[in-house]
Amino acid sequence: MRKIPGQISLDGPSDENYFKNQDELTLVVNGLYSALAFHPTDDMPINLTLDDATDIGWDRNTSDLQAVGRGDHDSNNGYIRNIWTNSYKVIGKCNFILDNIQKLDGKMDANLQKRYKAETQFIRAYVYQYLIDYFGGVPLVTSGLSLAEANVPKTAKAEIAAFILKELAEASAILPVSYGSADVGRATKGAALAIRARAALNNGLWEEAARSAKEVMDLKVYALHPDFGQLFTYDGEASKEIIFAFQYLRLQKQRPTVLRADFCHATHRELPTKFRHNRLLIVISVPTDLPLINLPDLILKTICQSGPASGVYHCSSRQHVFGFQFETHKDSITCWNYSYNTSTAVRIQNQDAINAYATFSGYCWKKYVDIKDKDFTMESELNIIQSRYAEVLLIYAEAMIESNKIDQTVYDAINSIRQRPSVDMPVISSGKTQIELREIVRKERLYELTNEGFRLVDLRRWKLADKFMNSTFYGRIPKGLLANAPTIDEDSYVNYKNVANQKDMRVIELRKFDPNKNYLWPIPNIEIVTNKNLEQNPGY
Repeated sequence: MRKIPGQISLDGPSDENYFKNQDELTLVVNGLYSALAFHPTDDMPINLTLDDATDIGWDRNTSDLQAVGRGDHDSNNGYIRNIWTNSYKVIGKCNFILDNIQKLDGKMDANLQKRYKAETQFIRAYVYQYLIDYFGGVPLVTSGLSLAEANVPKTAKAEIAAFILKELAEASAILPVSYGSADVGRATKGAALAIRARAALNNGLWEEAARSAKEVMDLKVYALHPDFGQLFTYDGEASKEIIFAFQYLRLQKQRPTVLRADFCHATHRELPTKFRHNRLLIVISVPTDLPLINLPDLILKTICQSGPASGVYHCSSRQHVFGFQFETHKDSITCWNYSYNTSTAVRIQNQDAINAYATFSGYCWKKYVDIKDKDFTMESELNIIQSRYAEVLLIYAEAMIESNKIDQTVYDAINSIRQRPSVDMPVISSGKTQIELREIVRKERLYELTNEGFRLVDLRRWKLADKFMNSTFYGRIPKGLLANAPTIDEDSYVNYKNVANQKDMRVIELRKFDPNKNYLWPIPNIEIVTNKNLEQNPGY
């Protein structure tokens, strides 16, 4: 019987005629990386969209992603269905390779054959890692299935987590530490260990998480990039901080992201000069997804001074980047253009104040915005980072804190990130309790990893999603500033009830989160209808 690996269509290669030679195997393994970088919405990979379904971001399009953020999504949600369907397509491709790779035993370079197998194991484990983060237990399919075998029930999340850790351990033993220039972007030993550490952390396996993170650290091949802002631009693509990234090439019409900007308007947002790379967000007008005001308020409260007796909570926004002033105050109908090579700046229309599609919140994301893309707003070829060394350090710190094995290495991991030259935040002194360090590392993950797709799973892991997502989401006051600072609790929850002019803040969205169901996404309804052995997640 013709076998179908996962959800691969019948018009693809079959196990009757693949693989005949090394070239065929190379072609199919290379294709896994393209398949892995699918875009569930807005021409962006998963990790650049996920924060819009959390307390720190919002998708302004009337989309299925916006519904996930609001908490009124159901099992027919297209964003969730796209992630499920494309994930199982990748798994199917991996299973096809692993079912048939032994046909080339003795017919190709044995070491290359082992490496291709390890790369395939890595990619399959990578996909299962985020599937169980989002859905909990899912069908664990590890080989091609006949139509009669296709109705696979759920496997428990813990069992799949154990499978993921095993697969990544095996892959890490085979994969090289690095590649030559022709193979940049392939899975490495460090990538396998880093994703293993992430999977262990997200499943509460603290010792495994710390051990795998420490193995990455002990490789001594990764280092924090000195310039945080540069890391997410073309000039940072060769950074030693990057462990695994999706590779994009404009000539192949692969697009990592719509720039979330219109460079014809070219107005921008920046922090006060001293803190311009303090891992915030920021800039570019006319966004489709954007940060909400609680995030900059949380961070800026630690770096901006209150006014004198009035206690005004204020940071100047009149900065410029890429040659243009950024100002979202609605009375600022013109702004300065400094981009020309002349001695005098000129006034132009301020699109961030007058354009109907300017940012609703008063802020925009800065990560993955590069002036070199100004002529390619729909064809950026910036690589999108999937794993980097800073995350590994934070995994190590959190895992050691949660297992209550606090030593100097925990402080070193956190402080190395805080003391990055372009960040330069104060050192965390020793002697902290487990509770104090837990609060510190959670804040650090928010500051460091914002807009990289970690916040959703972090809130779920910490059991804080129902607190943060049952809330009114605000933007800045359109024609003014906050009269005083909001309150921020030990969980970093920003509360505006005490702000004297709260009523003037722009309401972005009213959100809800049902803890009885929303800690998991629903399995797509079409899967439940066609697979009678598959049980829906509670509440959907």
